[in-house]
Parts: sequence; C-alpha cells; structure tokens
Amino acid sequence: MQLNTVNIHIMHEDPVMTAGLRAILGEHGEFTVSTHALCPHALSMAHVIVADYQSGIAAARQMPQDRYSPAPRVLIVTQFDKEWEVRMAMDSGVHGYLLQGCSAEELAKAARLLSQGLRYLSEAVTRCVADSLSRESLTGRETDVLRLLAQGCCNKSIARELGIGVGTVKTHVKGLMSKLDATARTHAVVVATQRGLIGPSQRATAPKNIMPRPQNNGFHNAALQ
Repeated sequence: MQLNTVNIHIMHEDPVMTAGLRAILGEHGEFTVSTHALCPHALSMAHVIVADYQSGIAAARQMPQDRYSPAPRVLIVTQFDKEWEVRMAMDSGVHGYLLQGCSAEELAKAARLLSQGLRYLSEAVTRCVADSLSRESLTGRETDVLRLLAQGCCNKSIARELGIGVGTVKTHVKGLMSKLDATARTHAVVVATQRGLIGPSQRATAPKNIMPRPQNNGFHNAALQ
C-alpha cells in the first residue's frame, strides 16, 4: 500500500450506484476502494465513507468524537436536494454532500478533500444553504403558528392552543407568509417544509418542536477546515 493511499468505503444502498462509485474512484491510484456489501470489516480502516442519504446520516451520527483517533469523514451522494434534507445531513455531522449526476472529477475531488480533513458541498447544494442563511428568520411565535397551520388548524384553533387572540394569530400568519414569500396558508406550509422549518411528518402529526433553523456549519462550495 502506498504511503498516501486513501481508504474509501462505499456504503450505498443502490448496487448500481455502488458499482459506478467504485469504478470511478478506483481509477485514481491514490484511492483504495472497498464496498460494505463485499467487505464490511474495511469500514474500520476507512478514511472516507461514501454513502447514500440514510446510510450517510446514520454513519455520521455513530462516529466517535475523538481528536486523537479521527473518525472517517462522511460523503453523501444522493438525489435528495431539498433544503431541509441537506440541513438535516449537515446537522448530523456529514462532511460532504453531492447530488447524483455530479461529474467523476467532482466526486474524486470531494473524496480527496474530505480525506484531508476538509468539507465539500456541490455548487447546487451550496446555493441552497446560502439562500437559507440569507433569509429573515421567523419569530418564535410565528414558528408556533406555522406548526399549527401545518396540522390544519384554523385561526380560532390556533388562538385557543396558544392562548392569544384571533387578531394576533392573523398578524402572525401575515408576517410568516411575508417572510416565506407565500401566497396562501397552504403555500406557506409547503415552502416551510422545503426550507426545513418543519419536517414532512409535521404536516400530518402534532410534534412539539420544529426542525432547527439554518446554521452555518462551516460548509462551502470550496473546501474549508
């Protein structure tokens, strides 16, 4: 094994994607590539894990936080491009995020940079995250109202639930719709879901909290430490 060889372990649920990722990365002499299906024990020696969305998040959440024994870096390759999906991955500790259809050169670049302890987001994902950081945040009360709107509550029900007047509810609805650039209440819920202010499950159930607001976790299109 070469001194600077990077061990890459592929944990993608799609066999076709796994084969493609292995073929592309295997063309680079600096990479030693293994797959979880054929060689699961190679995970313990990996510098970079290339995974699908769910596997990547699960792997990132399970990684030990030990600066003296660095854990593998996680690179997700997926078709999931919603803002809340990207942010959930980032908040889970994922280090890189690429969309399916990226070039072979970008895939190799991302894996290389992650192996150096850096982070990488594709250009499209970077724009998505940057847009979310530039928007005006909802107030706590607007968030409460939005959560109840997502559950299908009317103004009277929201007022009763939050202990405020119907007129105040209308003011909050108007404010959150303006911030979300929404044209109707249902449109506001759709936009909020896309932006990650509420998860899809919150449109059908009654959870206690919304998803975290956008945070800058150090991700950029270019590599950052």
